[in-house]
Amino acid sequence: MTLSQDQLKQQVAEAAVEYIREFFSTDAIIGVGTGSTADMFIDALAQYKDQFKGAVASSERTAERLQSHGIQVFDLNEVDSMPVYVDGADEV
Repeated sequence: MTLSQDQLKQQVAEAAVEYIREFFSTDAIIGVGTGSTADMFIDALAQYKDQFKGAVASSERTAERLQSHGIQVFDLNEVDSMPVYVDGADEV
């Protein structure tokens, strides 16, 4: 069985969420990039939104998607540190 590009992106997004869960804490702010894979990452991340403080978005598109899932968005200038930043690589 061959997976479609979207199915592969979904698997990558879910794996990324599992990988970064060790960084979750009530004061952790996660950095999130932009793109179709990042969108899927945000969708997968949403189920854990109560386990971290919020996110920094790399674009308005990402900020809107995070907020639509009830994830608080912080301005990068308001954040002292981020334990992790996740982005896709749709094109290289």
